[in-house]
Amino acid sequence: MRTGSEPVTARSALRLRFWLSAWGLVWAVAGTVAFVLAGRPGWAAACAVLWLLVTVDMVMIVRHIRQGPHYQPGRDVPPYEPVDERSTPPPNPPRPPTQRHSKPSHP
Repeated sequence: MRTGSEPVTARSALRLRFWLSAWGLVWAVAGTVAFVLAGRPGWAAACAVLWLLVTVDMVMIVRHIRQGPHYQPGRDVPPYEPVDERSTPPPNPPRPPTQRHSKPSHP
């Protein structure tokens, strides 16, 4: 919900997040290679999982960067009014149950 107190020039730090992920990717790859060479398969697998997670994160970051900026309302757009529960109409009253006249099932 928009309150009207948002910064006008707010931007996401996607490029910073990209470079931090790149740094993590370098370390994950280096760790995987080092642990494979050292004969530590458990630690190599842990670094490989981290490598996979960092790669997926980088793909998402690049996707968001390529989408470009999204519409943000400017200063001329007033904030939304908060919902006043007293001004909302009451819910519809429940209908009375319909009465069905059933025929006797015995002769």
